Amino acid sequence: MRKRVLNKGLSESSKKWVQRQLTDVYVEKAKEYGYRSRAAFKLIEINTRYDVLNGVCIDLGAAPGGWSQVAAKFCKRVYAVDLLQIDMLDNVEFICGDFTNQSVVDKLLNIARVDVVLSDMAPNTCGIKSTDHLRIMELARQAFDFAQMVLTDGGNFVTKIFQGVEETDFVKTLKPRFKTVKYCKPSASRRESVEIYIVAKGFQK
Repeated sequence: MRKRVLNKGLSESSKKWVQRQLTDVYVEKAKEYGYRSRAAFKLIEINTRYDVLNGVCIDLGAAPGGWSQVAAKFCKRVYAVDLLQIDMLDNVEFICGDFTNQSVVDKLLNIARVDVVLSDMAPNTCGIKSTDHLRIMELARQAFDFAQMVLTDGGNFVTKIFQGVEETDFVKTLKPRFKTVKYCKPSASRRESVEIYIVAKGFQK
């Protein structure tokens, strides 16, 4: 009965989202462990496999804060950047704004050393795969441009993309700047999702 009430008046896509949330083991695990989103388990797996979190970290598009929560367990300090407000977290400093805005960039450039840049950002999707792919690739490029400005030698960069025609060229732009560039599809990524993560380690200025 409760599911019927929740689904009443929703579009078909919204009904499917609600159903996924109700049956998603990672949603339940996030509640159990106190994480703000199921996405926390994606970063946990990425870090377990590739050991990317250390030192000082900047988390781009951080709301609601799931990735920042995980990063704060491994890093000395986390700077969480988002247009949306984020409730306070231990060991995390929140910066409200657009990371492509010069005033925000200037503030972040004042951090003496940045060892990790994370981006779990995704655009508002329209359902047209080619369009959604192009939109997220633009976000990934902007995140990489930012990472090149702030990362110290040996730093790490993790970004989400949607698989598509531009991913190969994007990876090619990363390879000259990092010692290793890997793909990662965490178990917490839904099977039907085209999202995948690029894990780049060992930044070379």
